[in-house]
Amino acid sequence: MMDAPLFDTSFWITSAVICVLLVMSGFFSGSETALTAASRGKLRNSADKGSKGAQRALDITEDSERLIGSVLLGNNVVNIVATSLATAVLTKVFGPSAVALASLIMTFLILIFAEVLPKTYAITNPEKMSSFVARPIGLVVIVFAPIVSAVRLLVRGVLGLFGVKIDPDSHILAVREEIVGALQLGHSEGLVEKEDRDRILGALDLDERAVEEVMLHRSGIEMIDADLPPAEILQLCLDNNHTRLPLYRGSQENIVGILHAKDLLRAMNKMMDDGVVTSTELRDFDILTVAMEPYFVPETTTLNDQMRQFLKRKTHFALVVDEYGSLQGLITLEDILEEIVGEIADEFDDDEEEQIETTADGAYLVDGSMTIRDLNRAHDWQLPDDEANTIAGLVIHEAQMIPIEGQVFSFHGFRFEVVEKAENRINQIKIRRL
Repeated sequence: MMDAPLFDTSFWITSAVICVLLVMSGFFSGSETALTAASRGKLRNSADKGSKGAQRALDITEDSERLIGSVLLGNNVVNIVATSLATAVLTKVFGPSAVALASLIMTFLILIFAEVLPKTYAITNPEKMSSFVARPIGLVVIVFAPIVSAVRLLVRGVLGLFGVKIDPDSHILAVREEIVGALQLGHSEGLVEKEDRDRILGALDLDERAVEEVMLHRSGIEMIDADLPPAEILQLCLDNNHTRLPLYRGSQENIVGILHAKDLLRAMNKMMDDGVVTSTELRDFDILTVAMEPYFVPETTTLNDQMRQFLKRKTHFALVVDEYGSLQGLITLEDILEEIVGEIADEFDDDEEEQIETTADGAYLVDGSMTIRDLNRAHDWQLPDDEANTIAGLVIHEAQMIPIEGQVFSFHGFRFEVVEKAENRINQIKIRRL
């Protein structure tokens, strides 16, 4: 008596419909995973190469809230309908006691064939699958648009009651954080070299850093008095390692020009057209005739903007001033490039002392003028650079005083000892991780 319903036409039709619904559920589950896991960068690359599927995937993932709402709506509808049909069929065959059996069977089938299996494949091939499912999912989004819009308003209203605001453009603003996170993760797993990570992060940080953070402080600028005799100026240029030197008159705050060594040598060579440079010619030579106009920039200019200005003006030397017009330092294109590629040394840098020395007890002797950012990059430390640019500045800020030689401080997980000090300037600090 129990076998008759098994061969009933309605039983087989219903079973076939349940199988179709399971396939649809797997399609929705896999599509959701693929479209959310797919890299938009890879999809954009494929779209630029002519992949229409990748372009459609990019289009429908623009509004992730509407996409997820439509896919979840479709997935839940087919799961509920499939479970209801299975319950009805098994109840007809085995009686009311089959309700629990139907729930158990459908849970197993949905878990394996409609969730785990398609999502596992989608995670393995997210870009490929998202390009494949983009067209049908796009139709689903259009069909369910009215319902999803109503649900979206309801959800935002409920979240609004709890003070939660939805920003549809938040994923665009988080691109930089995604890149940083991917680089840090790749480095920790050994897939990205430290140098490569630092270069990319340095380029990303150009918009976040100002010229005052990387400039050469005015105390370290080598200048020439424009009122000196031309012969003495020439000798100073020859003795100096730098090609460009600021010229001042009266006070070092009064910069009147930038002298390029090549321009000075060309002028001297021109005076030697007759084979000799007379004392009169040398005495009457005005150094400002070969000097360039000084280029001043505000200390708050971002490195990215300053680099663009250097490229636009076809120069790479600028004097930095504060809001009152007082000279604070100078910055070059090389300083900005060093934020990306690291320290750039030339033949004149070989004799310069290293800013970091390792001691026998495992500590580090650090030049007080070294920037916190450079020290962090050198040792993968996380010392904060919000309140100070240099290591000496950090010690003074944390100590809230001008320390004396030999004084020791501990903060941010490190021990700082002032090793050498001249007047109010900290020249050398010994750092050890606690």
